[in-house]
Amino acid sequence: MAEHESLEFGKADFVLLDTVSMEEFMANLKLRFEKGRIYSYIGEVVVSVNPYRAMNIYGRDTIEQYKGRELYERPPHLFAIADAAYKAMKRRNKDTCIVISGESGAGKTEASKYIMQYIAAITNPNQRAEVERVKNMLLKSNCVLEAFGNAKTNRNDNSSRFGKYMDINFDFKGDPIGGHINNYLLEKSRVIFQQEGERSFHSFYQVNVYLHLCHFHSSICLVVALFPFSFQTSINDNADFKAVADAMKVIGFTGDEIQTVYKILATILHLGNLTFGVDGDVTLIENTKQVSVIRDLLSTKEENVEKALLYRTVATGRDVIEKQHTTQEASYGRDALAKAMYERLFCWIVGRINDIIEVKNYDARIHGKNTVIGVLDIYGFEIFQNNSFEQFCINYCNEKLQQLFIQLVLKQEQEEYQREGIPWKHIDYFNNQIIVDLVEQQHKGIFSILDEACMNVGKVTDEVFLQGLDVKLAKHAHFSSRKLSPTDKSLEFDRDFRIRHYAGDVAYSVVGFIDKNKDTLFQDFKRLLYNSSNPVLKGMWPEGKLRITEVTKRPLTAATLFKNSMILLVENLASKEPYYVRCIKPNDVKSPLLFEHERCRHQVEYLGLLENVRVRRAGFAYRQTYPRFLQRYKMISEFTWPNHDLPSDKEAVKKLLQGCRFDHDVAYGKTKVFIRTPRTLFSLEEQRAEMVQRIILFLQKVWRGALARRRYRRMRAALIILQAYRRYKVKSYIREVNRRFKNVQSMKDYGRHVKWPTPPKVLRVFSSWIFLDASFRWWAWTLIKGLSPEETLQVRAKVACLEALKSQRADLGLQRDWEGNYLKRDSPDTASSFTLISSMLQRKDKFMRVLFSCNVRKINRFHKTENRAVLITDRHLYKMDPLRQYKPMKSIPLYNVTGMSISSGKDQLVVFHTKDSRDLVVCLQGMVPANESRIGELVGTLLSHFKRKLQVNIASPIQCSMNGRKCTIIVEPKINQSQPDFTKSRSGYILNVPGN
Repeated sequence: MAEHESLEFGKADFVLLDTVSMEEFMANLKLRFEKGRIYSYIGEVVVSVNPYRAMNIYGRDTIEQYKGRELYERPPHLFAIADAAYKAMKRRNKDTCIVISGESGAGKTEASKYIMQYIAAITNPNQRAEVERVKNMLLKSNCVLEAFGNAKTNRNDNSSRFGKYMDINFDFKGDPIGGHINNYLLEKSRVIFQQEGERSFHSFYQVNVYLHLCHFHSSICLVVALFPFSFQTSINDNADFKAVADAMKVIGFTGDEIQTVYKILATILHLGNLTFGVDGDVTLIENTKQVSVIRDLLSTKEENVEKALLYRTVATGRDVIEKQHTTQEASYGRDALAKAMYERLFCWIVGRINDIIEVKNYDARIHGKNTVIGVLDIYGFEIFQNNSFEQFCINYCNEKLQQLFIQLVLKQEQEEYQREGIPWKHIDYFNNQIIVDLVEQQHKGIFSILDEACMNVGKVTDEVFLQGLDVKLAKHAHFSSRKLSPTDKSLEFDRDFRIRHYAGDVAYSVVGFIDKNKDTLFQDFKRLLYNSSNPVLKGMWPEGKLRITEVTKRPLTAATLFKNSMILLVENLASKEPYYVRCIKPNDVKSPLLFEHERCRHQVEYLGLLENVRVRRAGFAYRQTYPRFLQRYKMISEFTWPNHDLPSDKEAVKKLLQGCRFDHDVAYGKTKVFIRTPRTLFSLEEQRAEMVQRIILFLQKVWRGALARRRYRRMRAALIILQAYRRYKVKSYIREVNRRFKNVQSMKDYGRHVKWPTPPKVLRVFSSWIFLDASFRWWAWTLIKGLSPEETLQVRAKVACLEALKSQRADLGLQRDWEGNYLKRDSPDTASSFTLISSMLQRKDKFMRVLFSCNVRKINRFHKTENRAVLITDRHLYKMDPLRQYKPMKSIPLYNVTGMSISSGKDQLVVFHTKDSRDLVVCLQGMVPANESRIGELVGTLLSHFKRKLQVNIASPIQCSMNGRKCTIIVEPKINQSQPDFTKSRSGYILNVPGN
């Protein structure tokens, strides 16, 4: 918390000083500066001391520390005042403004940039692209305006030579949606003259990067006539130029517009190189090459440029004459043109930025109230060795702002306490209204006297204006001149006058007051620029379209325009809730270590900071009317929520604050409640935030309950409809199934051709697995129940084959009848011998039936291939020699067979695996017809006999055991192979089968 900052850094809030005196104030200010604490508070006013060094206190981490916090919660900082203004705007839906004031070089421009940076960082949590675009343009506009409106002075490397007030518009969510910039009194005389050690506007030095496009060929062009400035500075103009060019593109300046801007700057530079001479009675341009360059840059005719520089067209009634300039008049016209072009350029840039960033298509009825935060960054009070018209206007501006501060913070506050009947001890303060009146009062003020002097007929000089001041202001306590004070030798006769400002005495030289106030520019120059073929330049000079003889109203003087703009500015600021940043310059040598006591004391005095502390200590931090106070905080107390039944709103507010135990820190006026310390207000805000959260939760609970009940009724109705619809669809489906399959028993194929109807979604799984399965089982049972025992055995064998070999072998022979005993059919010549041998074996081994028989090729123990016949019964597997009347060679008990291996190809290779590892390897052959495959029948028959307990392997190559030795059998198709044949290989055997 700010007030609990360690005492080694002094008091963070001057209101907490033990005694309120100038000595205590200055000691605390110096201690905090030396300890690196450049920000302090006077209540809600931030006092900022320029550190003249970079400080790491503006990063993202610091922004997060101040985001959403109250002023007292964190150490003093610009971010705290920016957040307070932003919260006030959001909470109370009220326009706010931040007024930054102080001397030139006190850090006002930097303060405004940090405030803008903070506001940009804390808005747009949803990262909306449009809001990001607006924020980026608002930030980039600072960069452009500084380039064209700031300059290096002896006091400040980046001094604002114009006044700027920016309104940032926010929508009802608190996101920036646009803005508007007002500029005041650009110091255009700086274009043609700077004091020793100072520079002109930054833009002229940055344009050197652009010189190659604008007819310059040297890296630096010193323009003697207009720009007698020094280039010795720490400013990086190249880097700044790139930043400005980038910013102009981001804001939305077109390429042609940017090019025109730099062409105008180059034109002004070339005007500075123009010199005039005399040939007899004729005035001439001595360096005519410059005219052709200016012609190209302005996109006009060379003769028109030369004519406008050397002649003036005057209308006398209906007659039009051309009056030649003297060298002095030509030089004056050149200088006036340079100043006017730069001022028009600057105003056009501001207007162009406003066109882009202003709020468009915003309807308060649709989008909510459009609220504003204003940021004022305006030139500070100046006292130079030579103070002219610009310094007079600047110091008048500061008088107006100080008067606003006095009215809002000091005078109005004390008057309100008296009006509301709050006990109060009056505090004296310096009221500078007398100085404001001295400058702006009608008929008696300095501006009025200056305007009168400018309107006099005949030759009017600055001395005549000073004489008018001496006559009308002779008795004014805050005005003096050498004529009125003959003993004051610091003032020159017929040149100087002095004003006792609130910030100190300033002597002004009247030299140039008349010309600067008239701000005369010959109409010939306006017509010249209006007739340019460059549309951007043409648009800057609309009055150039007037005819020479056309009579126009006398334009307002520079002083009147500035006075009117200041009055409007103060009225605008007064309509908003103000927040103040008071900037102090610690020394004149820009040292980060030096604290000049008298220099700072003078600023503290004229800024009225000590009076501010006294008023703050004696006064109240917050005040509000009773109805508005209740409207915001009534939810805190049970006596006021949702509505009270007390006699008046005042009594209700008393009851509320007594319940919160804040009665000791408040006072009750006639129409308003006054709260003394910010902490009480912050505590009220915390309690309100907590109660608002609970109220919101209650409303959410009620609303969510209503939504849940509505959702439940809808779901229940939908469920009832869904259930009824499902029942309907199920019944419809069952009726359709019953209709289609009603007469299947009488059909030839028992309904196999009947197409099943598409089931509803709820029955898809049930129909697929239950209905179809039951139907197929019934259909299969219907077909099987009429088969003979032999046919039944064959069907079971085919089913066993299909289960074992489906999708693993192409031809299973399921479409033909399985005979099983093929030796009789394949070899009819020797069928009688086989029948005799099989009958003999049946009597001997008592088998019941023959399962399978076929001719085969096999491998003997000598690794040779030979023809044999295989007979498989329900008890044995017999090998026979067909060449010896099927003499049995060897028999293998069927229980000794552990499994079979076959390949996945079309070959007829079969390996019978036995328990004694003496596997039988055969290849079925001699089939009639020749392409008939019997592997499926062999496998199915054995599986059916073994009741599917026989292991069947489908592999390629096939692993087996021959006489106890492991070997591998590979099947290879071979062209021109007439019959299957086995050959020995290193790892086992190769079965060569006929290839295609």
